[in-house]
Amino acid sequence: MSMTIAKRRPVVAAIACCLMLWGAAPASAAKDYVAETVLTGLDHPWSVSFLPDGAMLLTGMKGKLWIVRDGKLSSPVAGVPAVVFAGQGGLFEALPHPKFAENRLVYLSYAAKGKDGNALRVARARLDGAALRDLTVIFESEPGRSTAVHYGGRMAWLPDGTLVVTGGDGFNYREQAQVLSNHFGKIVRLNDDGTVPGDNPFVGRKDARPEIWSYGHRNAQGVVFDAATGRLYAHEHGPRGGDELNLIEKGANYGWPLATKGMDYSGAYITPFQTYKGTRDGLAGWTPSIAPSGLAIYRGAAFPRWDGDIFVSALAERSLHRVDMRDGKVVGEETMLKDMNERIRDVRVGPDGLLYIVTDGEGGKLLRLKPAP
Repeated sequence: MSMTIAKRRPVVAAIACCLMLWGAAPASAAKDYVAETVLTGLDHPWSVSFLPDGAMLLTGMKGKLWIVRDGKLSSPVAGVPAVVFAGQGGLFEALPHPKFAENRLVYLSYAAKGKDGNALRVARARLDGAALRDLTVIFESEPGRSTAVHYGGRMAWLPDGTLVVTGGDGFNYREQAQVLSNHFGKIVRLNDDGTVPGDNPFVGRKDARPEIWSYGHRNAQGVVFDAATGRLYAHEHGPRGGDELNLIEKGANYGWPLATKGMDYSGAYITPFQTYKGTRDGLAGWTPSIAPSGLAIYRGAAFPRWDGDIFVSALAERSLHRVDMRDGKVVGEETMLKDMNERIRDVRVGPDGLLYIVTDGEGGKLLRLKPAP
């Protein structure tokens, strides 16, 4: 069973209070960290990642890619492909290859006009100074969709050099998340050139797309691999409630829309089931919905008390959640940064052990959480 935080029922609220005692109490949070502004006035920023020399790649949904070096924002990098900036679509991530220092490769996820509608694409290119060169599309979700929402678009490298990319159900196609012949509601796994790894779970099945790693997702906008434990985590938006944090495993079905703890936006039931036989339940969840966005696992020396904890940035709740993890299980939760009243789009752990936060929309910010004096 998953543990759903922030329910309004008294019994579950009492459980949440107990869990907070095991984890970190919000009253002590101010003693742990301070938020420092790195950049302001950003145009719809979406994600931040780190280059080996300490510089950062910062994306903007309108199709802009910037390099942040020594706290200064570069001019937009040339050579970024055209994106569909509409609804939830745009440029999503820019993720360097694990061997970037040798090959200079950067991977972009973005919404694009596909063969028969909008699609999620992944392209790779070589970063040459202030420009992308030799851009090649290595993945495009199929079939296309008429909607401009629920793309997913987060990426993470696995230790074998393969790339996982989260997807979404396109909103109007939720039943297709259970159908293996398409990419709706799937997480896919690719080789770094876009070819399909031979050990993907559905390779060789005529009724399934070979890129699929897991399925039954609604809109997975956060994914992270924890090298210390070998675990892959992702989270996804529920409808009205039912956001989930999941441990992602090969070939597993995560239930959408057969099971959900959320309601449809009309107030109707999507399904009578909160859990369903043969599908995986979340490690944690949120009702009402917090609209989870970025996802990170803390490993670093700056905040030793947070070691192994999961951080989830939230759009609707305008907050950052620290999920207290022990031996792969959720034992508590702390809500942070609500006083900023900012929609938070991304959270990452930098090579310096500090947390980097991206706020959403026009006039977005890049922030850094440092230990309090």
